[in-house]
Amino acid sequence: MSGKGETRASDVLQRMRDDILNCQLQPGLKLRFELLRERYGVSFSTLREALARLSAERLVLSEGQRGFLVAPLSVAELEDLTASRVLVEREGLRRSMERGDDSWEAGILASFHRMDRLQSRLGAGCETDAEWAALHGKFHLALVSACASPTLLEMRETLFLRAYRYRRLASDLRPGWQPAETGHRAIMEQALDRSPEALDLLERHFSEATAHLLDHAGDLFATDAAAHA
Repeated sequence: MSGKGETRASDVLQRMRDDILNCQLQPGLKLRFELLRERYGVSFSTLREALARLSAERLVLSEGQRGFLVAPLSVAELEDLTASRVLVEREGLRRSMERGDDSWEAGILASFHRMDRLQSRLGAGCETDAEWAALHGKFHLALVSACASPTLLEMRETLFLRAYRYRRLASDLRPGWQPAETGHRAIMEQALDRSPEALDLLERHFSEATAHLLDHAGDLFATDAAAHA
C-alpha cells in the first residue's frame, strides 16, 4: 500500500474507532458495508482492513459470513473489564514506581494539572467533553508510562478504550449522571511518594467508578452480550 493509502486507512480506522467509543455507532449496530462506505467515503478493502483492526481490539465483532457489528455492552463484560484493568494497571504502576525517574514524575504532575484545571473550568458534565476525556486518559497513561513494557501498555490501552464506551454511553443517556470522584489527586501523591498505598488507591478508583456506573446506569447494559459473542 502506498504512503497515501496507509494514511487514508489510518484516518478511517481512527474515525471509526472514535465513532464507536463516542457511541455515534451504537453498541450492537450492524455495520453494513454500503452504509459505511457512504459514511466514510472509502473503498470496501479499506473498510475491511479497519474492521479487522477494530475486531482485534474487541470494539467490533465478526459474525463470519454475516459481517460485522459494533460490540454490544453488558454488565458482565464491564465487570470483567474492570477486574482485568485492575490487574494490568496495578502492575504497570508498581513497575513505574520502581523504575520512574524525574521525567516520569514531571509527566504525572503536568498531566494531572491540565486535567484538574480543565475539570475546574467545566464543572459538571466534564465527562462528555472530548478534551477532558483525552487529558484523563493521558493522566492514567502517565502513571504507568515508566513500566518498561510495551506489551503491558498496549494491553492497558485496549482495556481503557473498551471501558470508556460504558462511561460515555451513560453520560449521553443519563444527562444527570456524573462519574464518581475517586481520588485522582490522592493516587498521584502516593505514586510520587512511591508508596504501595498508590496501588490500592488505583484499584479502588476503578472498582468504585464501576460500582457507581452500575448503580446509576446499569440497566443500559442489562442485555447480555453472550448471544453476540
